[in-house]
Amino acid sequence: MSLKKDIIWRVGLIYITFFIAGLAILGRVFYLQVVEGEKWSVKEQNLNLKDFIIQPNRGNIYDSENRVLATSVPFYEIRMDLRSNALTSDVFNKGIDELSLQLSRLFGDKTPGQYKNELVTARRKGERYHLLKRRVTYTQLKKLKSFPIFQLGRYKGGFIYAQDNRRILPHKGLTARTIGYTTKNNSGNIVGIEGAYDYWLKGVIGVRLMQKLSGNVWMPVNDKNEVEPRDGQDIITTLDINIQDVAHQALLKQLLIHNAHHGTVVLMEVQTGEVRAIVNLEKDKKGNYREIYNYAIGESTEPGSTFKLPSLMVALEDGFIELGDSIDTGNGEVRFYDKTIRDSHKGGYGVITVKEVFENSSNVGVSKLIDKYYKGRETDFINRLYSMNLNQKLGLEIRGEGVPEIKYPGDPLWSGISLPMMSHGYEIRMTPMQILSFYNAVANNGKMIKPKFVKEIRSHGKLIKKFPTVVINPSIVSSRTINDAKIILEGVIENGTARNLKNDLYKIAGKTGTAQIANKNKGYGGYHNVQYQASFVGYFPADRPRYSCIVVVNAPSNSVYYGNLVAGPVFKEIADKVYATNLDLQKNQLLANNEKHTPPFSKNGSWEDLQIILRQMDMDSEVSGTVEDWVITASTDSTINIRNLLIQEKLVPNVVEMGLKDAVFLLENAGMKVIVRGWGKVRSQSIPPGSVISSGMRIVLEMSFG
Repeated sequence: MSLKKDIIWRVGLIYITFFIAGLAILGRVFYLQVVEGEKWSVKEQNLNLKDFIIQPNRGNIYDSENRVLATSVPFYEIRMDLRSNALTSDVFNKGIDELSLQLSRLFGDKTPGQYKNELVTARRKGERYHLLKRRVTYTQLKKLKSFPIFQLGRYKGGFIYAQDNRRILPHKGLTARTIGYTTKNNSGNIVGIEGAYDYWLKGVIGVRLMQKLSGNVWMPVNDKNEVEPRDGQDIITTLDINIQDVAHQALLKQLLIHNAHHGTVVLMEVQTGEVRAIVNLEKDKKGNYREIYNYAIGESTEPGSTFKLPSLMVALEDGFIELGDSIDTGNGEVRFYDKTIRDSHKGGYGVITVKEVFENSSNVGVSKLIDKYYKGRETDFINRLYSMNLNQKLGLEIRGEGVPEIKYPGDPLWSGISLPMMSHGYEIRMTPMQILSFYNAVANNGKMIKPKFVKEIRSHGKLIKKFPTVVINPSIVSSRTINDAKIILEGVIENGTARNLKNDLYKIAGKTGTAQIANKNKGYGGYHNVQYQASFVGYFPADRPRYSCIVVVNAPSNSVYYGNLVAGPVFKEIADKVYATNLDLQKNQLLANNEKHTPPFSKNGSWEDLQIILRQMDMDSEVSGTVEDWVITASTDSTINIRNLLIQEKLVPNVVEMGLKDAVFLLENAGMKVIVRGWGKVRSQSIPPGSVISSGMRIVLEMSFG
């Protein structure tokens, strides 16, 4: 074959090859566009369209008086797109110095030079999502929007911000562990009220369809969301932040005095089970006391002497003992097999009554009584304890409740000393909340109710759900046994181990507890290494129970560990504060004591305000004639006389005998300038009542003091 034909043949082969390849490409294009066009169109949309989650606003948590305990506050993450096509070099160079200066002034964390160097470097690298600052407040965000460059917006100024709602507790550490916290891991929210009521608080997420643009920028496809988010609902708790503060400070003071490891306090309403205050303080590694763990709910320990009440109630209910029966406690020691049980009182109490056994917290007396009547019939004793629900959890909504442990005869750990040991609070385990619920049942005439932390769920003020009081056991024992229990509980304060809590205003009923703490490795630590748990549990006022309370202090280490000295003062400080600020308690106590009181002195003033006070104090009053907005009052031996105070336009009113607030209100509304000298009620006024008021007239009020 000639050279020419060979070249032509080769060139033709190449052309044919390219032609066939071209046809194949065209065929493939046709196949992709026509045959599989719909398939690839869907894939394209999947790559460029995406559903973005819109988080709803989490509901707030309030105390019983609608004061915020937990709320979500928006914070912002500030970033900058330094490669935005609309952010020109001219705009950047002109504004960078002033922007750096403003950033430095606003945040105070870097110099203007450092900010400028950071942004110039980021722009040189072409960063599209450069982080400037986290946790920026809304006020700071508003200022940032007015800064040079940033004021041009996202595209021309590269200004990007993303909202992140963060949970805050306005009262900081107060009841922090009970309120709980939110988590973002797979286990969800499990701590405190935040965890227990997460379903209601979290709301419903929304969805917005976004389209991907060049530069990895996402833009909403529609003006409206595909699914609108629904905000979470609000939780109204039973807590009272004022009482919580009192309980917190009272417990903290005792923990500091006694250098204790941790302590807990719970205050609960007797009839409703509503928990008004719950404090859990533990010493951290730095020596500060903080809410780290919910000991009130979660820590099961040997309660010690506070368990003597259910032990004696078993024997009282079964008819084996009466309060006046005698028992010989000897020299304060009794031996059961290889275990010696001792009283804290050296030399013992000798022969004393059952009532005195409880009042003096005699370990020997209680253990001998229970051993005498239940040895050989241990199951009867334990079954009676079980019938009072002492072996069952309370079923609290807040997770982490400790399991009560009251072993049964035949248990591998049951021994010959189990019965006498259990009788005074050892070889059993209960949480402070479980012990409190039992004492609360005694105060509530035998009705055991479930402690309640949440009253209502609301949405924008509208009631969604109300939580009723739940009765665990309508009658734990007979009314006769309940009455006996109340007598011996009052006797502890009147005659027994807690006489230091007695006061003249109201009666307290309760029981002290001082328990040795068992160490996992060393048992109870031996003579030289003993640790204690001090407690006091009871209710007040004893004759008309309104509140029950428990205080537990673990491992006080300054050589004072008795319940009446360590836990008792916390109980009394809380009770005193609640009593002093609760008019209903004081009124009931006055009625209970059959004391007759003359009406208090009343100032002249607003009729509306006076009516509120009269209702709250349940005071009698007599109204003479027609009464309008302002009144004159006069107290007698039995009532308060009320008559109308005439106020005439353009005439000086009579403000003598008024409080300063009402007097100033009337005079300034009449156009007068008021000068005040002293404090108290108005003793005299410089311009007589009924005088004609002239423009700019000044009036001097002489007060009763100063």
